Amino acid sequence: MLPSETSKQRLSSKKWVIGLVTVVLAFSVLSACGSKKDATSSPSASAAATGNPTDIIATYKEGGKITRAEFNSFINVNKMFSPQLAQYLTDPAFQQDMLKQMVTFRVLAAKADDKVKADADKQVTEQMKAITDYFGKQEGGMDKQLKDNSIELKDIESLMKLSFYTMGSMESKITDKAVQDAYKEQAAAHAFDVATVSHILVALKDSATQADLRTKDEALKRAKDVKAKLDAGGDFAALAKEFSDDPGSKEAGGTYKDADINQWVPEFKDAASTLPINKISDPVETSFGYHIMKVESRSTKQLDDTLKTQIKSQLAEKSLSEFAENEYPKLIETNNLPKAEASPAPAASPAASPAASPAAK
Repeated sequence: MLPSETSKQRLSSKKWVIGLVTVVLAFSVLSACGSKKDATSSPSASAAATGNPTDIIATYKEGGKITRAEFNSFINVNKMFSPQLAQYLTDPAFQQDMLKQMVTFRVLAAKADDKVKADADKQVTEQMKAITDYFGKQEGGMDKQLKDNSIELKDIESLMKLSFYTMGSMESKITDKAVQDAYKEQAAAHAFDVATVSHILVALKDSATQADLRTKDEALKRAKDVKAKLDAGGDFAALAKEFSDDPGSKEAGGTYKDADINQWVPEFKDAASTLPINKISDPVETSFGYHIMKVESRSTKQLDDTLKTQIKSQLAEKSLSEFAENEYPKLIETNNLPKAEASPAPAASPAASPAASPAAK
């Protein structure tokens, strides 16, 4: 098993079938909602709330308004790509967060210039084709998905445009200097470090069954024995094939080549970023067990076009987050949705740029 953080620990980096900002954001609210409501068994589960579709549920400055139908459509598109949202549809904290996102996107998307819109429209066209192709291969096809979620194809396209226009507008304001400064700061914190690392894992549990293999004391003794064999001149690759419990690397001599160190659990990452090159480590303890490690090379990614794009998106996401946190309360004039009770969910911030196609999971 690659010593990486679990999917729950790294939820925000998951690639969804659609690159909508809101799909990712919703989870910041879900983790804070006190009680889960089983909406999946209700005939009205496809709607965020009941009411007249023409009712105005919120107004914001400069004549903006959101109807019940528009709000339900916004949530139902998200639910189509993330079905687990169904259980939160009637939760006030969730609804308030979604309203914040919807208003934020509308206000910022309206500020996009013609170039941003033209570039975004091309991306939306590509994404819509990928989406329809993807769902067209599922049981019942795209028509079933739309019907089950009480939306139309134009609803998906509309929300995607909001997302792409918003992020495009925010990214267009990020200067080259800001990108360079962010790169230097993150590089100093090892954010862009890559390394070729060989390791021999003495695990506590079987990676496939999670059955206990050995106690911590037994694992540490075995790891020390392996270290002694290496110190005596043993071949690392051969010993990895013999002793390592990591199925992802043992047949490759225990080696992960040119890997991003930030994907690994903290203890393994720290060792990968600090061990002297080609020095055999003492046992490094992680939640997986004990690792005998050897860092063969280590370097920092240079600021190329790909990394510039990545950093620009990060900075745009930060600006978006700050806008949602600081400006949204000033924008809202009326809000007729139920208010969150007790401890409200922490404010969600638009935190991901439109990206993956349905095929990229």
